[in-house]
Amino acid sequence: MGAAGSKLEKALGDQFPEGERYFGLENFGNTCYCNSVLQALYFCVPFREQLLEYYSNYKNGADAEENLLICLADLFTQISSQKKKTGVIAPKRFVQRLKKQNELFRSYMHQDAHEFLNFLLNELVDILEKEARTAKNEAETSPPEKVANGPKNPQANGVQKEPLVTWVHKNFQECYIIVSSFINNILPFSLGTSVCVMYFRKNLIISWSNLKQGILTNETRCLRCETVTARDETFFDLSLDIEQNSSITSCLKNFSSTETLNAEDKFFCDKCCSLQEAQKRMKIKKPPHILVIHLKRFKYIEQLGRYKKLSYRVVFPLELKLSNTVEDADSEYSLFAVVVHVGSGPNHGHYVSLVKSHNHWLFFDDENVEMIDESAVQTFFGSAQEYSSNTDHGYILFYESLGANKNS
Repeated sequence: MGAAGSKLEKALGDQFPEGERYFGLENFGNTCYCNSVLQALYFCVPFREQLLEYYSNYKNGADAEENLLICLADLFTQISSQKKKTGVIAPKRFVQRLKKQNELFRSYMHQDAHEFLNFLLNELVDILEKEARTAKNEAETSPPEKVANGPKNPQANGVQKEPLVTWVHKNFQECYIIVSSFINNILPFSLGTSVCVMYFRKNLIISWSNLKQGILTNETRCLRCETVTARDETFFDLSLDIEQNSSITSCLKNFSSTETLNAEDKFFCDKCCSLQEAQKRMKIKKPPHILVIHLKRFKYIEQLGRYKKLSYRVVFPLELKLSNTVEDADSEYSLFAVVVHVGSGPNHGHYVSLVKSHNHWLFFDDENVEMIDESAVQTFFGSAQEYSSNTDHGYILFYESLGANKNS
């Protein structure tokens, strides 16, 4: 990677972004599925910044049980703190933890990048929620702690000397609470460190949810009584059915199209108290800041008794408008990463990723990193013909809201 790294630095020259690092990831036999997703997540700058902040507080805090969140934050910290601008890092700690956590990823068989992404994101949320519950329980069961040492109302010549701002915990200095003797006299208890831990965890979960999670509304209308039943559900990504020579926009329209439930699929209407024909549709109620789109390129063919890769040409734009949302008339997004599946079938092949960073497009292939022209992105749309020598197809797309912090 030394030569490749210097080649990348030479290509960028004085345009190399200050403070940015472009590091390849070592492949441990079959971990390209993991590497490609990790690169996409690393260059999701708001997500990266949250993890770096989390790890900074974790390092200074008490020892905690190792988990995937800590291992991922550690990896991102390693990359961002490198003295060199380019190179290779071995994500050994993260991969070991991943395999320990989920037996699905222990084998050396070809893995699915989307399954890994789904597992990882759900695991991160579970860890944060567990930490928040633990902090809450500690707050409810622990005896109250003094906010600061010394007498509660120290005065000299009748003048209060206690500082208005007291750090609740040195390890969570971002979280402080304004405390004075006046407030302490009102409260029947002293504010403890657990208050700060809860504050930090709760806000990390909230910001994570706002960043990655969107809300879908599942609407069902009974065709007999016209009653509309709506159910909300959160989502990390949208899995879209694809067709030959289509686009992301048309796939999204199909995703939100109205479906009639009849025959064996009738809907049980609570108002009619019976099974009725109904119309059903999915709408995006609240789009996330980071929109992840999974193209369903692997389809089970009953006649063959196995999965087949769909090499269909699906155009994904650099700028995307979401027009089928409830809350916003139009939500505009910019493409910043693509996980690409290379190969003709679902059970073998390779994964690479394309990443946009500071207006430059980069190609990450495990240890290797190189610059590519923006126009090269369209070569990963897919094949217009069923049988083609081109087997490099966009599989997972990462878009960032133009209303959020941009990473380019």
